[in-house]
Amino acid sequence: MVPTASASTSAGPTLAVVAREAGVSVPTASKVVNGKADVAPGTRRRVVEALDRLGYVRRPRFDTARAPRLVDLVVHSLESSWSGAVLHGVEEAAYDAGLEVVVSADPNRPRSVPPEESRPEGGRLDRLVVRGTSGVLFNLTELTAAQYAWLAQHGIPFVLIDPAVQPPPGVVSVGAANWQGGVTAAEHLLRLGHERVAVVAGRRRSLCSGARVAGYRSALASAGVRHRPEYVRHAGFDRATARRRMRELLDLPVPPTAVFVCSDAMALGVYEALGERGLTVPRDMSVVGFDDLPEARWATPALTTVRQPLSEMAATALRLLLRMMDGHHPESTRTELSTRLVKRASTAPPHTV
Repeated sequence: MVPTASASTSAGPTLAVVAREAGVSVPTASKVVNGKADVAPGTRRRVVEALDRLGYVRRPRFDTARAPRLVDLVVHSLESSWSGAVLHGVEEAAYDAGLEVVVSADPNRPRSVPPEESRPEGGRLDRLVVRGTSGVLFNLTELTAAQYAWLAQHGIPFVLIDPAVQPPPGVVSVGAANWQGGVTAAEHLLRLGHERVAVVAGRRRSLCSGARVAGYRSALASAGVRHRPEYVRHAGFDRATARRRMRELLDLPVPPTAVFVCSDAMALGVYEALGERGLTVPRDMSVVGFDDLPEARWATPALTTVRQPLSEMAATALRLLLRMMDGHHPESTRTELSTRLVKRASTAPPHTV
């Protein structure tokens, strides 16, 4: 049975009151409440503002005896092996719990699209209410303030998987021990005898990338190795940008002999830059990645990397969400799973001529 939005409670405004407040017909207001697409952006905005202003609560109405409990998994992209690992973990945990999972991709809104034309209240998130979702897992770059407000208004429990930025207080999230992973990567290179160790980081604002770089710097300090600011480069988790950043490191008067790259995808870009210069891994440059995606095993040479347990992180997030759906809020809002170094063929002691 397809769920539809129920009328507001007797203590709240009716849909007719909302329609009158927004200056639209009741059928138009009903379309907005039920997530229909055939409403002009400006009209949708007026109705949503009226709903918020009047305190109209949109609740799903569906046959719980016939419909299974649904959870939504919203990811940034369905095309990456990262998302595949997350989906694998969610599916296994959902199967064990007897839940159905609806998966969708919600890439970041392009800068050219005006915010009022992509308000989540008027589109994607309203569909969660329509189909009667019991909770949501988000594996996105970040949520907007409007999305957080929408979730709070509708009382839908949700958990963030590996959030890119620090979530607001009280928001539940699951991630990896990124700081310790950075320590582990740098210590491995230091033990091999490298002292000129660079890092190719992700986004400057990224929570995980910042923790990995902090761990790298801590390991250098503990070993008494001087931190070189010129050895820290940011590539935004982009393979092509990582290739350019590696070229910049190679062009330094004193280039590094080893590099810690904060994602496996960027490490492939580093490989490309080294190949362009006729340099080989690990003879001329030792490389450590982060993630342990399938690409790390397929690279030539196979990439030494820090494994973060993506499937386990996703399964843990689903189990936390299940408890929240049953009315239990976790005592700790942040859960971190341990990382570990996976040694392969991309690291060796510094080459001496």
